[in-house]
Amino acid sequence: MGVLIKDGTIVNADRSFRGDVYCADGIIQQIGENLKMPPGAAEVIDAGGQYVMPGGIDPHTHMELPFMGTVASEDFFTGTTAAAAGGTTMIIDFVIPSPKENLVEAYKKWRGWAEKAATDYSFHVAVTWWDESVHRDMETLVKKHGVNSFKHFMAYKGAIMADDGVLVNSFTRARELGAIATVHAENGELVAHLQNQLFAQGITGPEGHPLSRPPGVEGEAAERAIRIADVLNVPLYIVHNSAIQSLNAIARARADGQRVFGEVLAGHLLIDDSVYRHPDFDFAAAHVMSPPFRDAEHQKALWKGLQCGTLQTTATDHCCFCAPQKAAGKDDFRKIPNGTGGVEDRMGVLWHHGVNGGRLTVNEFVAVTSANAAKIFNIYPRKGSISVGADADIVVWNPEKTRTISAKTHHQNVDFNIFEGMELRGANSVTLSQGKIVYKDGEVRTVKGAGRYVDRPPFAGYYDALKIKAEKEKPKAVKRGKKAA
Repeated sequence: MGVLIKDGTIVNADRSFRGDVYCADGIIQQIGENLKMPPGAAEVIDAGGQYVMPGGIDPHTHMELPFMGTVASEDFFTGTTAAAAGGTTMIIDFVIPSPKENLVEAYKKWRGWAEKAATDYSFHVAVTWWDESVHRDMETLVKKHGVNSFKHFMAYKGAIMADDGVLVNSFTRARELGAIATVHAENGELVAHLQNQLFAQGITGPEGHPLSRPPGVEGEAAERAIRIADVLNVPLYIVHNSAIQSLNAIARARADGQRVFGEVLAGHLLIDDSVYRHPDFDFAAAHVMSPPFRDAEHQKALWKGLQCGTLQTTATDHCCFCAPQKAAGKDDFRKIPNGTGGVEDRMGVLWHHGVNGGRLTVNEFVAVTSANAAKIFNIYPRKGSISVGADADIVVWNPEKTRTISAKTHHQNVDFNIFEGMELRGANSVTLSQGKIVYKDGEVRTVKGAGRYVDRPPFAGYYDALKIKAEKEKPKAVKRGKKAA
């Protein structure tokens, strides 16, 4: 049986219009006014007074991540279930091989963990080291496994940090394969130096975390990654921008015509660095993530960056650790596992503070929560669009529905919520994944293993144009004759 969504206002990134949407076999089959179905052919959802929008895409999550001596508390089923409860119907998670670990084997390991996902998912793959096997595996991942993005951590020295040599080799290979390079932009050398310096001065609590990762650390790394990408002529996506310095670096590059894209986390738009000075260790440690939350001037700048298009996507970096896990850094902030939650609340907080706050139109909301990510990672209009033939990943959004965020009522598998107590107006009343209702009016209906892996093809057309441009700009060898006697 299909699903017929009646009498809603359909909202895409480019336009809004009244109409009905009929879904069957996991696909949007029809869009129009006053659609009629034979009796019993479809479950009818009354969307009167509500918006019908593409399900959210969170392009940055870490489910079940082994990290800093522990494993993130959220698995692929609980995480995608929480996402669906908040209106997000697809995540792009990360395969993060250990140094010297085979990339394809790591990818297969993560795919195994993700088989329990309740909604659709895909993977970025991190390049944490370099040799000829990595060069070869990147091609296998692109051509056989639908990977079109490779992540590089410029932070976490002594663990997964990619130095400039890895960046140059991997960026070059990504360009050859039609993939996009992504970076976590923080100068790992500076972070390690500042961490040790602060600890030696007796600063051991969570307040040391933001002090060891000041905005300049992020700005330097963003600028360096942008310059490397510019020289190598490869598109670049910079994750979780939190600082004016990285925002300005992206703005300059885009103004110069460079293909650079920026992501911002919902938390970085709304939470300031005072959380790290809270007297309760558990509270302060629960907010430890990288880059850290910044002061209010950075939040204002990030909102403006999202409004003007310097930043194109919103994400969560959903990576949950409970209080006993965070306690590993009780006497040493350097050992607090980095990560916070948010996959369930991203859509709601962005609607309340963005649309209700006058910062975003409803169409811009769709752009920054789904459509732009789908376009950047080459799955549009299959995802991020209410259109005939698209996947039936849909949210029916009630702009008047209210809720208060709390760890006591959320579906995320973590004991803390960084948005605790935030009162919101606007929330999903229904979420559909693959044309099936997975959430309705507070009732979760997800099914373990129902999620599908989504292939993301390489960017053939764009890279063909790059090759033509490169050939035209190729330097000519200078012919020199013998000097006359």
